[in-house]
Amino acid sequence: MTSLTSPTIGPVALIGGGPGDDALVTVRGRELLGLADVVIADRLGPRGLLEELAPDVEIIDVGKAPGNHAATQDEINALLVTHALAGRRVVRFKGGDPYILGRGSEEREHCRRFGIETEVVPGITSAIAVPAAAGIPLTHRGLSRGFTVISGHEDLDVVPRASGHTLVILMGVKTLRRSATQLMVHGFDAETPVGIIESGCTPDQRVTLGRLGGIADLAVQRRVQNPAVIVVGDVVTLAHDWPQFPAPTSPASETPASTVPTSKIPAPALAGASLERSHHD
Repeated sequence: MTSLTSPTIGPVALIGGGPGDDALVTVRGRELLGLADVVIADRLGPRGLLEELAPDVEIIDVGKAPGNHAATQDEINALLVTHALAGRRVVRFKGGDPYILGRGSEEREHCRRFGIETEVVPGITSAIAVPAAAGIPLTHRGLSRGFTVISGHEDLDVVPRASGHTLVILMGVKTLRRSATQLMVHGFDAETPVGIIESGCTPDQRVTLGRLGGIADLAVQRRVQNPAVIVVGDVVTLAHDWPQFPAPTSPASETPASTVPTSKIPAPALAGASLERSHHD
């Protein structure tokens, strides 16, 4: 492990804060956070840990929300370098894992250009932990042998569509309708199970279950918002509440589960389409 005791140039630690629960940060992450002089924090990092820091620690909020960035990536890079060159111990505190759609490798390379010692502390990525909190494994014998993680900002025509593969979409709420349409155009069945987990691994976690053909309408109806993780594939049927959800009967007569009229859904099944569960379940 690297040291945080450079006498001239301060070190930078890129810490993955995990999926949202304060308790899911690594021991090393907590250790370096406690030694920091400056913390440059993302919106999705576990905020409770920041409240435990000493009063003299400078906290700089650079959180990015859809359409509203407190700081550009160039500005974040400049903050890291400026504070490190001033001899301060800098922590870049991110949600999830710094290297999974988190631009951590870009920040590390930028620091290295200035000779700044940089340590990367992995975090539990929300792509895996958030589905798990809803009871959804990304792989399961007989259902899925692998998975792909992709940003919702990307075109999805290149993702694997073979049976036995799970797709995880991050930052995909705004583009959900486009993504669902692209997937179906490129061979995904409209009946493919889909799960959307909002605010995963927090007390505000909420799960929406449906099928690919109707998931965009259901998300609008439910007013689904970021942060959310979207899971596409048969493993979604292992979600905590999927057994209550209406399953297809036959291709000829099936009405997609996410668009079944309310009058035709038994009460337990309707609850399955509108779920709020604690992450401790």
